[in-house]
Amino acid sequence: MSLSIINNVASLTAQNNLNRTSSALATSLEQLSSGLKINRGADGPAALVISEQQRAQISGLQTAIANTHKAVSVVQTAEGGLNEVNSLLLKIRGLAVDSANAGVNDANSLAANQAEISNALSTINSISTTTQFGSKKLLDGTNAATATTSNVLASATASGTLISGAYNVTVSAAATAATVTGATAVAVQAGGETLTINGVQIALAGATAEAGQITAINGVSANTGVKAVDNGAGKIILFSTSFGTGHKITVSTTAAAGTGTGFDAASVGANVDGTNIVGAINGVAGSGVGSTLSAVSGTASGLSVTFAAVSVANPYTSDSTATVVNVDASKALVFQIGANAGQTASLAIDRSHADSLGKGVSSTFASLNVIDVTNSANAAEVLKVVDKAINDVSSLRGRIGAFQTNTLESTANTLQTTLQNTTAAESSVRDTDFAKATADFSKNQVLIQAGTTVLANANQTNQLILALLK
Repeated sequence: MSLSIINNVASLTAQNNLNRTSSALATSLEQLSSGLKINRGADGPAALVISEQQRAQISGLQTAIANTHKAVSVVQTAEGGLNEVNSLLLKIRGLAVDSANAGVNDANSLAANQAEISNALSTINSISTTTQFGSKKLLDGTNAATATTSNVLASATASGTLISGAYNVTVSAAATAATVTGATAVAVQAGGETLTINGVQIALAGATAEAGQITAINGVSANTGVKAVDNGAGKIILFSTSFGTGHKITVSTTAAAGTGTGFDAASVGANVDGTNIVGAINGVAGSGVGSTLSAVSGTASGLSVTFAAVSVANPYTSDSTATVVNVDASKALVFQIGANAGQTASLAIDRSHADSLGKGVSSTFASLNVIDVTNSANAAEVLKVVDKAINDVSSLRGRIGAFQTNTLESTANTLQTTLQNTTAAESSVRDTDFAKATADFSKNQVLIQAGTTVLANANQTNQLILALLK
């Protein structure tokens, strides 16, 4: 290497290396003090982009977990209100059973029972109206899904997590009612006949013509659960007012065989039980109970369709027309349970007012709201309605509980796992590896010290020229 005064290349080289080492030492100090190995874009452009995306996801996951826990609080509030409704229904049922004890109760006792029932119904209505989370009503039907159909013989209900849309309902076998047909044509009698149907005696004195006998039988349908029609050949057909299995008809008569209404031992032996409806909703086989077809799986789960009698001429067979049901679930509660757009879950909560419970099982009482136990003869009908109301509330509680357990809590657990793994991935990209950083720091410290010494020596090399000039 030549010796020169103007340019000290050795010093410049030492300065360059010292500057690089000084910059590396500053980076090590920043990483150690901040805990991050990526503090700016220049530290790792690609890593910064990936890290920021993961940070956004982590923030979303944390909020989604908090959202899910809040949603659990909402559904628990609704379920708590329904639990009280259920307790009141059990009390009402006990009073209804007590009122059926006609051999003990007088008019005052029945009136007292009815007063207590009315008070309980008022409380149920109050719970339905006032149960809320913040200012959001939960049980008044505000968040219920609605279902409509153009089929005049079909009515539909929607609940659970149904989404809005059109659902196709096809019936392969309509529901039927239990039937008994008289063995012979109705005969005109000079005397009266006592016909007993399901334990209820019907005096047919003065009703010797078929039309009069049918009128007498239908006059007590609320107590017997049975109606009568002419079969077109002078015989009377008895049919249960409820569709499906389990509605057998027992009938006996004081008239001799072949006289009166035409019912005899042969008729009773021909007692035919009803059948449940069979069909599918959106192509998936549904569950049929009586004339109600319900979707228990698939996208239509939570949709039920009830078909009425085809016509007066054929009153013991339900409608089997294919039907389209339009569901509007736009008012259902929607919960954001994911970190990204569209990751939501919805829950429709049915109205729990007394006039919405216990419907469709009694020809005497349209709903729980109008039950009356002051007449012991209504006991069976009251119990039907109350039992249906208990089933309505229990089913709703079951759906809410399933939503809490299977949707919200399971989602929260999944989100927690995802958050853990995403945080670990973000940490590997951005967090300082202190083992490596401290090693680099120690190396850079030594290099700084060495570089400083070397630079001092390089700056002194020019003095060697003075020795040549002597």
